[in-house]
Amino acid sequence: MAVTVEDVKRIAALARLQFSGDEEERLTGELNRILHYMEKLNGLDTDGVKPTSHLAPVANAFRPDEPEDFAHVDELRAQAPEMTEGYFKVPRIIE
Repeated sequence: MAVTVEDVKRIAALARLQFSGDEEERLTGELNRILHYMEKLNGLDTDGVKPTSHLAPVANAFRPDEPEDFAHVDELRAQAPEMTEGYFKVPRIIE
């Protein structure tokens, strides 16, 4: 599946980005090269290779996820431009 200039334009519009014609052409080429490389990787024989998430053997390297009270909530809320019912109010971005 190849990426076209129209695909780049559509994705740019969804991301609210604007590119010049030259940039659209360059991005189209770069995305197609990435997809071509991924096709090469899909062709590799990975039978017998165990999935890994880390290069070194790491077991339970994260701290326990336990809730704790944050002492400076009122300070953060005071800095917010607008609050509604205890929540930060932000502009709507989904059309």
